[in-house]
Amino acid sequence: MNSLEKEIQKTEDAFKNCQKSLIALGDENRQHLILEMMKMGSCQGVRVGEITKQTHLSRPAVSHHLQILKEAGIIQMRKEGTKHYYYFDADPKAMNQLLVLVTQIQKIMGILPKRDCND
Repeated sequence: MNSLEKEIQKTEDAFKNCQKSLIALGDENRQHLILEMMKMGSCQGVRVGEITKQTHLSRPAVSHHLQILKEAGIIQMRKEGTKHYYYFDADPKAMNQLLVLVTQIQKIMGILPKRDCND
């Protein structure tokens, strides 16, 4: 296996490691939820109803998107009795995996020959 093939294999592995994060971050509604939670900035977290007021989404849709973000390690949730409070606090491991992926893609770009379609 040559060095380009090795780097491509590393990139494939990096994509696999980031799959949940990429899916979670790739949705426009989830991006909006993340931004709204950042704006709210509550250290204690916010409930689904509070987040729903800041969006055009239904309460069940917000809950669904929050679950995906939580599973991807982008947001966290704490319980207080029967109440759930969500807050933006991305898992450092998940964020590092995204950085590894982007770095790996940049490395491949440096190895591949330049392609100029105007020739």
